[in-house]
Amino acid sequence: MKINTESKHLGVVNGPALAVDALIFSIKDNALQVLLLKISDGPYKDKWALPGGLAQLSETLDDTIVRILKDKAGIKKLYTEQLYTFSDLNRDCRGRIVSTAYMSLVDSGVYNLKTVEEYYSDIAWFPVNKLPVLAFDHKKIIQYGIARLQNKIEYSNIAYSLLPREFTLADIQKVYEIILGKKLDKRNFRKKIRMFDILEESGGLDHSAKRPARLYRFKKQSLLFVK
Repeated sequence: MKINTESKHLGVVNGPALAVDALIFSIKDNALQVLLLKISDGPYKDKWALPGGLAQLSETLDDTIVRILKDKAGIKKLYTEQLYTFSDLNRDCRGRIVSTAYMSLVDSGVYNLKTVEEYYSDIAWFPVNKLPVLAFDHKKIIQYGIARLQNKIEYSNIAYSLLPREFTLADIQKVYEIILGKKLDKRNFRKKIRMFDILEESGGLDHSAKRPARLYRFKKQSLLFVK
């Protein structure tokens, strides 16, 4: 397999290649948002794309996603799971490139956008319902990831990656509402979240509202499935 490096701006692929794309979600400005990079040259110039790149011969796919998250998004040590492998024949005009997408979640409040490398001219968060013109099949990948996240939040504590260390019950309900795209009944939500037994009181109070609210935290800062 021969391909020009990304710093040389998207060469033509001679033979099949395997890529990895990073679908990074966060809650920002009361919306589910995705992190995108703007391509500066080549056939996809001025289009936006998920952070991604080719897997190296010396890497597993898990190694590749760690490298991509660090080098192209400046993110380390966050929740990441393999999402799906996308293999449509015409998904990339450069040649036959199959991509395995990973989904990651991050609290945007503790993440600063990094300076992007030569191949990209910009980096930004976009609401998933207001996406710019995208390269490749990345709209399809984003839609697949949204469906996975909506499903998984119903039977796990996956929301821990989107919230600060301490939060109110109103805060976590808002995250659920944003991801699911609907309003939730306050009483039913709190009954359900207590039944899951994934939270504990931190002992602190949030004084930002008229009435102080108890602060909570997740019992486990890693993925946990609930019944």
